[in-house]
This record gives sequence, C-alpha cells and structure tokens, in this order.
Amino acid sequence: MTSQSGLHAGTAATPIVRRKLGHEVQQRLQAGIRSGAYPVGALLPSERELMAQFGVGRPAVREGLQALERMGLIAIVHGEGARVQPLSADSVISQISASAVHLLAGNSELLEHLKEARLVFEIAMARSAAQRASDDDIARLREAFAAHRASVGEPIRFLETDLALHRMIAAVSGNPVYVAVSHAMLEWLRNFHEDLVRAPGAEEVTADEHGRLIDCIARHDAEGAEQAVREHLTRANHKYRTAR
Repeated sequence: MTSQSGLHAGTAATPIVRRKLGHEVQQRLQAGIRSGAYPVGALLPSERELMAQFGVGRPAVREGLQALERMGLIAIVHGEGARVQPLSADSVISQISASAVHLLAGNSELLEHLKEARLVFEIAMARSAAQRASDDDIARLREAFAAHRASVGEPIRFLETDLALHRMIAAVSGNPVYVAVSHAMLEWLRNFHEDLVRAPGAEEVTADEHGRLIDCIARHDAEGAEQAVREHLTRANHKYRTAR
C-alpha cells in the first residue's frame, strides 16, 4: 500500500505541465504531415476548419501554423492558405542560420570552435568529392577555378568566386547535407573570409591553395585533397588569429 508521503515523493519529481493550445495545434498538424495525412504540396484545412476540428480559437490556430512555417514545414500564402512544403537538408539548416550569425557576432571563442568544426567537415567533404567526381564535375570545377583565378585583384569578385568554388566542391561530393551545411558555414564565416582574402598578398596564396585542391580532386586523390584542405584552412585560421 502506498503511503501518503510516498505518493507525494513520487509525484513531486513529475510536475504537471500545462501546454499552450498553439503548441498542441502545431504538434497535431506536424503529426499529420509526418504520417502523410497532409502530403507535400497539399493545402492544410482552413483556419475555420482547424478551429472546429481542434476546438480552439483562431489565435491558437495561427500560432500553431506560424510555428510550422518557421520550421519550414509549410508556407502560408495570403488568400490561398497553408501548403505543406518539401523538407530538405538546406531548408532545415537555413532555419538556424540567422540565429547562428547572431550567436557568433562578437563571440571569438565560439568562432574558433566553428572554424575547428569546419576543418573536420571540409576535409570529409573534399575526400568525398575526390572519390565521386565525374568528368563533367571536374570540368565544372576547372571552370569555376579559372573564374576564381581571374578575379585576383578584384576583392569583392574574388570573395564571391572563392565561396562559389567551395559550394561547388560540396555539390560534387554528392551529399545534400554537405551542400546545406557548407552553404550555412560559409555564410556564417563570410566576414572572416572577407578579412582574409583582402589581406595583402592573400589572394594569390588562396588561389594557389585552391588550385592544388582542385588538382587533387581531378586525380581522385582523396589523401591529397585532405592534405590540401588541412594546409589551406590551418594557414587561413592562423593568419586570422594573427590579424585579430
């Protein structure tokens, strides 16, 4: 038989949580999307229908729909309603990009952690690109690198071709997660990139390092690609710390 004190002790560790109605609407609609009841491209029921279905008011329905939109699961179009969106690695990563940029601003310690993580990530991505690159991929990489080399002396264009080359390597890897994360990391580190390539003499060094990386990918030399990325980012990170 459970004592009164024992009952109190057991229930004290499990507080009763009163969940917001908008959160409940979000959870139920999310479950419907996950189960396929609302497939990609389908319109969700109207606000009025959802109010009747869930027995809640319009504010709760709108709160739930807005939460799903922030997650990238639906798009709310005025006059049309809420339509289920295809979920991709890129759309998921993009949801945290704005918060990440805000978090990194002025936080030098966190920025160092991001650069360390990027080194590991870029190495894996370059190895994968070297292993999987087709002849067409290599031709596109050569073309992108030629544009990059030609932009030496034009800082703004050089930065854009630098980032475009990294994004193309991500695409050649054949992994959509690499593509999404690479794009996000480069956006988060854009200011860091800009400081580096605008340093005196930095453009030529950066272009030479990129050239060695592209050559390794073209030879399907995964070990060489790893070494090229390691040397490039280690040098860049050290130069950035010295400048700071």
